[in-house]
Amino acid sequence: MSVIAPTVVIDGLPRLVGEDERLVDVFTRHGIDVPRVCYNEALGPLKTCDTCWVEVDGELVRSCDHIAQPGSRVETRGERAVAAREEGMDRLLAKHELYCTVCEHNLGDCTLHNTVAAMDMPIQRYPFVRKPFAKDTSNPFYTYDPDQCILCGRCVEACQNVEVNETLSIDYTAEHPRVLWDGGRPIDQSSCVSCGHCVTVCPCNALLEKTMQPDAGPFTAMEERVKRPLIDLVKALENTTGARPVTALSEIDASMRQAEVRRTKTVCTYCGVGCAFEMVTRDRHILKVQPVVDAPANGISTCVKGKFGWDFVNSPDRLTQPLIRENGAFREASWDEALDLVARRLREVHAQHGPKAMGFIGSSKASNEEAYLTQKIARLIFGTNSVDNSSRYCQNPATMGLFRTVGYGGDAGSIKDIEAADLVVLVGSNTAECHPVIASKIKRAHKLHGQKLLVVDPRRHEMAERANVFLQLTPSTDLVWASATARYILDEGLADTAFLEQRVNGLDDYRRSLEPFTMEFAEAITGVPRERLVDAARMIAGARSVCLLWAMGITQHTHGSDTSTALSNLLLVTGNYGRPGTGGYPMRGHNNVQGASDFGCLKDVYPGYEKVTDEAARAKWAKAWGVPVERLSNEAGLDNFAMVVEAGKGKVKAMWVIGEETAVSDADTANVEKAFAGMDFFVVQDMFLSRTAQFADVVLPACPSVEKDGTFTNTERRIQRFHQVMPPLGNSRPDWWILNEVAKRLGYDWGYDGPAAIMRECAGIADMFAGVSYERLEGWKSLQWPVAADGTDTSLLYTETFKFPDGKAKLYPLAWKPPGEQADDAFDLMLDNGRLLEHFQSTNQTGRGGRITHLSPEWFVEVGSDLARERGIEDGTWLKVTSRRASVEVRAVVTDRVQGNTLFMPIHHSKPGVNALTGEHHDPDVNTPGYKELAVRIEKLPRPKGEPALPYRNFRYGKRTPNSGPDAGAKWERPEYEQPPRHIEHPETL
Repeated sequence: MSVIAPTVVIDGLPRLVGEDERLVDVFTRHGIDVPRVCYNEALGPLKTCDTCWVEVDGELVRSCDHIAQPGSRVETRGERAVAAREEGMDRLLAKHELYCTVCEHNLGDCTLHNTVAAMDMPIQRYPFVRKPFAKDTSNPFYTYDPDQCILCGRCVEACQNVEVNETLSIDYTAEHPRVLWDGGRPIDQSSCVSCGHCVTVCPCNALLEKTMQPDAGPFTAMEERVKRPLIDLVKALENTTGARPVTALSEIDASMRQAEVRRTKTVCTYCGVGCAFEMVTRDRHILKVQPVVDAPANGISTCVKGKFGWDFVNSPDRLTQPLIRENGAFREASWDEALDLVARRLREVHAQHGPKAMGFIGSSKASNEEAYLTQKIARLIFGTNSVDNSSRYCQNPATMGLFRTVGYGGDAGSIKDIEAADLVVLVGSNTAECHPVIASKIKRAHKLHGQKLLVVDPRRHEMAERANVFLQLTPSTDLVWASATARYILDEGLADTAFLEQRVNGLDDYRRSLEPFTMEFAEAITGVPRERLVDAARMIAGARSVCLLWAMGITQHTHGSDTSTALSNLLLVTGNYGRPGTGGYPMRGHNNVQGASDFGCLKDVYPGYEKVTDEAARAKWAKAWGVPVERLSNEAGLDNFAMVVEAGKGKVKAMWVIGEETAVSDADTANVEKAFAGMDFFVVQDMFLSRTAQFADVVLPACPSVEKDGTFTNTERRIQRFHQVMPPLGNSRPDWWILNEVAKRLGYDWGYDGPAAIMRECAGIADMFAGVSYERLEGWKSLQWPVAADGTDTSLLYTETFKFPDGKAKLYPLAWKPPGEQADDAFDLMLDNGRLLEHFQSTNQTGRGGRITHLSPEWFVEVGSDLARERGIEDGTWLKVTSRRASVEVRAVVTDRVQGNTLFMPIHHSKPGVNALTGEHHDPDVNTPGYKELAVRIEKLPRPKGEPALPYRNFRYGKRTPNSGPDAGAKWERPEYEQPPRHIEHPETL
């Protein structure tokens, strides 16, 4: 029996339609040109612009909001529909001064310009009317020009319901409506986090990147005293010639600009979300970053760093020539001299002291291919497994917890699963600041789709403020909370018994291990009242699907592996693996910290997590690399932490650090610097003369991602290609090229002609990546590992089996252990620490150019208002913060984000920074330092407070104005509004 596909008749021709498909999308799919301005695929219908009218069965409807009904007749070219659309456009142009040829936004993607040109408007019926507001230039990244704003509401919808920062609004009932920040504050004094969503979706130049101003076009940089009379002259001519000649001129201008401009797909260089977007450039000038709907991880979303944080690329501080240390100072050298020296000295140290004297730290910001080459050089050429990456400092405990319980060291599913979950649990994750695009998706699901949110954290950050339930617990006690919750769920008969019986091993031993973890014990240890713990447990047990996210608030403790394991145990008890909207999600901090580990920059595994101690795996890799099996060590090597410790003892003689600020990122800075200073030979490969590079014998200038090709793997195991946007600056070179050239000088010419060849080699050996190829990653396509040979990837893990020989997960028994460092009478406070939204790590990137630094220029320590009252501390009071190792001097920020005897300090500012205070106590299972177990005391210093350490203009002091998005109904209810095609006398507010 045949099924008749649903159709509508459009302009006399039958057209297929999808279920609940809007007419505007039907038109797009069939190539039917119907104007629209306010509609955006990522935002949905706003119904504010009145330019998309069509007739359906004789009735005028807005095509952006009308669901196509099979059998209906649609007329797009009828006289009434055309008149209505032109009237709607005329009303828009009364609010927007159309001067496209001297407008910075005329690059071919201005929706308003393109729509006007497509409609072939003969003349602008209503005169442009200025608004009584000045252009807001206060934000360092973008501007708002009310005179160009058409009040479509796209920016409000993006801010309220995509980013869900809830800063923007439009009061359509005001005498002169405009976009408002926090109800009417200057942008730079509002809650705006500069994510750039509003700028991305603006259909004209009302919201515009400052990097586009003033020289985006050949005529845009002219002085205002010249530009203004020219605009006035052209507008006067329009009244006699009509709009068409001027529109034609602007079309020519747009074409000229596009011939000079490149649009290149790349992937963000900051956190592990893996945002992809187009970078729009002219030569080396980055005009703007433009996200697209098709980007698999982020869609149109960005954060302040991904959208605007690229000033470092053209920084005058970039290294552009190799440096060699002579007589205690650096001198410039040629590449041949520097590479020859690196190869010779590494060979000499290896020959004299053996493979155990060598250490290699790969970069969690470099590509997968570069991680692969790093570990290949270490293992194949030097016979050592002492290779690692920065995951040692953050995510290895989470990976260990997953290896113990479910088998794969990565997120259980996709970001889409997090969006779809009935309940999201955030534990030790300041998601809104550390992974803001994922936070936006959670906030959207919470606001619009009824998703529940449970937050467990010592600090009241934004996600805690938004949570349905917030447990503000004592630091370092998450294992107790998670284990007590699991016991309560089991004891109360709330566990998923069918899942446990069919898919999980070890329940009996696990239950016995939970005996100490009563709710009363949890209350005593965590400081959270029993009834709130019970509420949270019932919330988890009663949810249809749960995604649990955690980050460095869990992993950077001396028992982070155990706590990560406890969280995964809890998910198993409730059956929250293997179904859509479920699973454990350790949030990866760097853009490629997942990929660096996946592709072998770990001390005990080859790419694809094949163990170096497994003789079959060892033989496989030796055969593939064409070397005797004896060449590859079957002993686990040293990790980052242990390399530095052994270097301090004089046992590690040579190290090669690639793109990592180890001198700042490792714990106990004084010992790290001493170790680096004492090595026989030290190579650093980086974009800047970092603190780590200052200890090097040779510094090799590397490129950022926008100056090379490769792939990154994001937090959800998604492999994506990034493309070269511009050539390397000066004589800097891609990391893969540098590694390959050193290998050649060591006698190993592997014949790579680029990153694609490196990926082909790895995919041909590592089973996990069997089907990965650059061809399968073209455009916006991506693959989530494991990837079968035929290219089938895996969005959701564990749907049928867990990665253990019998296919079942394992419940892992645990015991409570106190933190490695605790407060006492001498050091009576605990200092928490972590990231800020606007900065990244040691600010080697975000600290360039001054624009991001403007948001929070100075270091500070957060002090709870309760402790501040007790000790007479005010906002700006200078404090000496002393640990058992060192002291630093910073100013106080008094806040309710922390409470009691817990302080918080950002990790970004100053060098050596917070790690001058931290110690070498660490997780015994993975050697991750206990950064967040830091006992201190504070002392007020007799200095003037000066300006606040965190400026009061910072977005954290803003007052959000939540609403449901732009209210087209309020516009229609204005007394002067008449539905097109009726002409109105004063259209400028509509």
